[in-house]
Amino acid sequence: MSKKVLFIVSGATYWVMKDGTRYATGYWAEEFANPYKILTDAGYEVVVATPNGVTPNVDMMSLRPEMAGGIDGALELERIIRVAEAMRRPLKLSDVRLEDYGAVYLPGGHGPMSDLAWDADCGRLLTAQLESGRPLFIVCHAPAAILATRIHGVSPFRGYKLTCFTDEEEEAVGVAPMAPWLLETELKEKVGVDFSRGPIWEPYVVEDRNLVTGQNPHSAAILAKHMLEILAHADARVPA
Repeated sequence: MSKKVLFIVSGATYWVMKDGTRYATGYWAEEFANPYKILTDAGYEVVVATPNGVTPNVDMMSLRPEMAGGIDGALELERIIRVAEAMRRPLKLSDVRLEDYGAVYLPGGHGPMSDLAWDADCGRLLTAQLESGRPLFIVCHAPAAILATRIHGVSPFRGYKLTCFTDEEEEAVGVAPMAPWLLETELKEKVGVDFSRGPIWEPYVVEDRNLVTGQNPHSAAILAKHMLEILAHADARVPA
């Protein structure tokens, strides 16, 4: 099994609201940094890929102490992002060879609602990873990328059990009234997923075949630890 994990990360810096204004966004720090640290500490190499190979942009709101578990938490997230060389030299999604990686992971933030949801390369990669049977982990707003897997309105993710950032959580952060669309509603109506959720802000993870999804930022570290278990199990089955 490959000791490399692919992170598909949004390259967006803003999301256009329904009134035409730009809402500053990017990837959510906790959802990149915690899984990155968990995987690299365990000896895995993380490779980042973005649309057109643009350098990912952290959502500055996710580095506020109140969003990051206090000042120490915010400083730790900043430190991890600062040392993550992979973020400074991302691949283009169009150049990714999935067979090079043991698993694929997508962190959220509102960024994926702006770019990955419409990105044909991302849709192709998610479809191929799902069909390969290799692990696919997606958290929070990143399941927006599943919308890009539709061909003539039909997605291979139809009927899969999954979770994502809920419409209730979007209301709670104050974005829902401005948003052009809401992720939970869109996945249920446009993809036909079997959606479930936990209480807002509580970690919640759903596993269905090789697809593992997490509801919110607090689910990201749990996803990463589960990814390690799956990768270690796969490694153990490979003859030396």
